Amino acid sequence: MKRKIDQALLDWKNDPDHMPLLLRGARQVGKTYCVRRLGQEAFDDYFELNFEKDPKYKEIFDTFDPREILVQIEARFQKKIRPGKCLVFFDEIQECPSAIMALRYFKEEMQELHIIGAGSLLEFALHAPDFRMPVGRVQFLYQYPLSFHEFLMALEKDFLLEQLDAVSFENPPSSALHDECQKLLRLYFVLGGMPAVVAKYKNTQDLLACQDMQSTLLLGYRKDFGKYSKYTEHKYLELLFEKAPLHIAEWFKYSKIAPHIQSRTLKNALEKLSDAGLIHLVHATTATGVPLIGTMNERKFKPLFIDIGLAHRACHIDIENIIKQDIMLMNKGALAEQFVGQELLCNGRPIEDKKLFFWHREKGTNSAEVDYVFPFDGKIIPIEVKAGATGRLRSLQLFLEEKQAHFGLRLSALPLKKEGKILSVPLYLMYRLNELLQQSTR
Repeated sequence: MKRKIDQALLDWKNDPDHMPLLLRGARQVGKTYCVRRLGQEAFDDYFELNFEKDPKYKEIFDTFDPREILVQIEARFQKKIRPGKCLVFFDEIQECPSAIMALRYFKEEMQELHIIGAGSLLEFALHAPDFRMPVGRVQFLYQYPLSFHEFLMALEKDFLLEQLDAVSFENPPSSALHDECQKLLRLYFVLGGMPAVVAKYKNTQDLLACQDMQSTLLLGYRKDFGKYSKYTEHKYLELLFEKAPLHIAEWFKYSKIAPHIQSRTLKNALEKLSDAGLIHLVHATTATGVPLIGTMNERKFKPLFIDIGLAHRACHIDIENIIKQDIMLMNKGALAEQFVGQELLCNGRPIEDKKLFFWHREKGTNSAEVDYVFPFDGKIIPIEVKAGATGRLRSLQLFLEEKQAHFGLRLSALPLKKEGKILSVPLYLMYRLNELLQQSTR
């Protein structure tokens, strides 16, 4: 499968000033697959050390001396590591925090060597109170499930993508192209972007088999909770992991999850699920300027699940029920908001730890809320998500008036078009959002 992060990895490889790289993201989003492919296709040789599968590798990092470390790796692999020609990959690197700290010395004393570290629970090691992060000596890249664009590439919809790449407000998609993309979008809502699920569908075309794969992935995440035990209690992680998909894209209140449990206890568990990349939080902001995090309200947020396909599977919705309904309207359109948030994360620059925000204004009975806001070219762009082709845009209009914004976005099932200050963009074109915004400002 072609992934957007592949180009970022190649750019890192070809950068003469590259630093050791840490690849961050949840388990099963394809980190190891992409690094292995880079090692096999872009380097003469490849060394992979998995600290979870073989804990003995940890002994190598009793020292921080890069040359001593390489001597020990070479002894285990019985071949020479040639800087500039070889890729060294430390998988599940969170199991050996000393290996992360050693990256600093590779940058300072052996910069020509290419080293990547990755791990599904890497965030826990980086946030540990006794951990010393080699600041300024390590580069980060962030990986997520497949975006809809990557999904289409995986299904080899090359001709369709060529057509989509050529559309603009002056040359919108034909009705036939629009209908086909809507059909594929519905399929993505069902399958999601987990690589194992997409591969299963590509190989079998069996939706029930894909549903079984989704269940397997969810079970795998639950089994990981034992590794979080030193951070928070297992039962609270289970509770939040089970309930969060039922509350995606709505204001999160701990009392809705378990009114008898202290919010502080559940907050700790929620933070750990967020660190593991299983839940993403969309925070409220007043959107008075950039950066948006400057006016973020930490107490007001909406949760998103790791993946749209896993979200409805976690809610125990069977494929048959999904097919009978308009999936984009399910859960009052919450899945459409999940899709948009997921696309904003997946289509962002891999080098950025992207944060998501929504706008909320509380003025007596005249409150308003816009589903997402994000910065673009120094401006704040509001997004209203509509699962179907209809729906009022009162809050979006209020935002445009109050903030004197030049335009706002409606993401829906409607075709691509401009209506005054409103840019209507079909959900399937989110991967071209920045280009379409640039077109509208010319």
